[in-house]
Amino acid sequence: MIGRISGLLLEKFPPLVLVDVQGVGYEIDVPMSTFYNLPAVGTQITLHTHFVVREDVHLLFGFATEGERQVFRQLVKISGVGARTALALLSGLSVTDLHQAVSEQDPARLIRIPGIGKKTAERLLLELRDKLDLAVSAIPGAAGARRPSTMGSDVLNALLSLGYNDREANWAVSQLSVDLSVSDGIRQALKLLSKEK
Repeated sequence: MIGRISGLLLEKFPPLVLVDVQGVGYEIDVPMSTFYNLPAVGTQITLHTHFVVREDVHLLFGFATEGERQVFRQLVKISGVGARTALALLSGLSVTDLHQAVSEQDPARLIRIPGIGKKTAERLLLELRDKLDLAVSAIPGAAGARRPSTMGSDVLNALLSLGYNDREANWAVSQLSVDLSVSDGIRQALKLLSKEK
């Protein structure tokens, strides 16, 4: 699994970027939200990535933030939503805007995205209702986010890999102090969750 790419930005052709990592050029599809914030060609960049292996093709998707990647991963889990649709959603809406649309169950915002019809929008809202807190909590400055994205997302990922669901993991991280290290955050989150059981 390729989880992150750091290298020299060689080319930008929306939605594709080419990043040189020690002599190997990686073609990476990115949402427009990431594309618009890229620096000039010839600059060092780091992207959070999601690697897809299919019988006929290997695809690498890149994101400026961990929050975008988490939302992308939630979207592609939904039946009938492929990577292209997920990229279109993230190109047309910020993660915070998508979260707000889901919270308010507002299909009109999703229908504005090319390729999203009324039925797809309603299914997305239903499927995402309890699943976006994890991704939004990983974004600095987002509603409900109280800590830097790296600590919050690392603790959340650790809790999820231990078998806790999104809601439990998100609740535990929301109780943690901002200045904790990742290991202390995981330790305290586990104590909190064991008391809740």
